[in-house]
Amino acid sequence: MKVKELTDWLDGRYPADMAEHWDNVGLLVGDDDAEVHHVLLALDLTEKTLDEAISAGADMIITHHPMIFEGQKKINNHSFTGRRILKLIRNRIQYYAMHTNYDVLGMAELSADYLKLTDREVLSVTAHTEQGEEGFGRVGCLPYKMTLKECGEFVKEALALNDVRIYGDPDTMVEKAAICTGSGKSMISDVLAKGADVYVTGDIDHHTGIDAVASGLPIIDAGHYGTEYIFMKAMRKILEEKYPSLQITCAKVKSPYMIL
Repeated sequence: MKVKELTDWLDGRYPADMAEHWDNVGLLVGDDDAEVHHVLLALDLTEKTLDEAISAGADMIITHHPMIFEGQKKINNHSFTGRRILKLIRNRIQYYAMHTNYDVLGMAELSADYLKLTDREVLSVTAHTEQGEEGFGRVGCLPYKMTLKECGEFVKEALALNDVRIYGDPDTMVEKAAICTGSGKSMISDVLAKGADVYVTGDIDHHTGIDAVASGLPIIDAGHYGTEYIFMKAMRKILEEKYPSLQITCAKVKSPYMIL
């Protein structure tokens, strides 16, 4: 099928106008009229991901994080972004990104599913639609009341992670949890306003962590990659149901860092 058929459907399901104003989503490199038979899904378009797509024979890559955020005045081999754009073009691979629009219309509910949250509500409302409020993150009740340490283990197991970082007294009892995937420190005020007992997110720095605890909010930092790599499996299921003849491959799941 044509790239345009796939991207039109994706644009309809995850409209670009649901993305943040600073974001860059949609067909970032490619030709609407090109044929697509094999899609590789990834969180980021790294050099390794691009090589993986080429080796797999993929003719389209769909990522969560956009490789291109700002305007490019030059596209050449002098920058890593330029080199990847040139490599995409040389190998006739189309490139599409779905970032904060997917965060709002996909990732928020998906992450709450992984934590088995009940009685859910939107953490940070960004839009009002016919279906109701939409926005980043979710707040809800954990399957049972547990200590912060137990909650850390629960999150680690639910997301199949090697590690999580906990800010707060490990013996604190928690039941109402908030989750926002990726980098969620800007939403701590929303979490406090919702009365959550614990916040699961990524990219928490030292001062943010200790300030949150001082405000009475324990935090479980499950990592940016650790909370968002779930995009690949979920999108694969959706695309396979919609387009059974389309070959779908997920990039290898590998954390970008290691703990020594």
